[in-house]
Amino acid sequence: MRIAIPVSEGQLAPHFGHSRRFALLEVDAAGKRITSSTEVDAPEHMPGRLPAWLKARGVDVVIAGGMGARAQSHFAAASIEVITGAPAASVTALAEQFLAGTLASRPSACTHSGPCHGRLD
Repeated sequence: MRIAIPVSEGQLAPHFGHSRRFALLEVDAAGKRITSSTEVDAPEHMPGRLPAWLKARGVDVVIAGGMGARAQSHFAAASIEVITGAPAASVTALAEQFLAGTLASRPSACTHSGPCHGRLD
């Protein structure tokens, strides 16, 4: 299984659509462990691009803080599970919480009218 997490300075980037880098983690879901991790630069922004770009890289799950409804619908169409409302934490901590079953999706804080207002993915 491969997990993607938008990052900034080793921590979860608060708004998915503003992320310039992603951590891609290979995980052994049965063994509940991370087997490898790398960071990659995101492509230039275009609505709908990130879901297809991440799907092409074998991503099964995206862990995000804020993500707009339009981006979430693009991920659903690409059959990528999305966990929203994740707390600001390290990539490793978030992946470990997901694997342990303690990271549940919560409503996204992003309404596109508040502090995370910005581009849609």
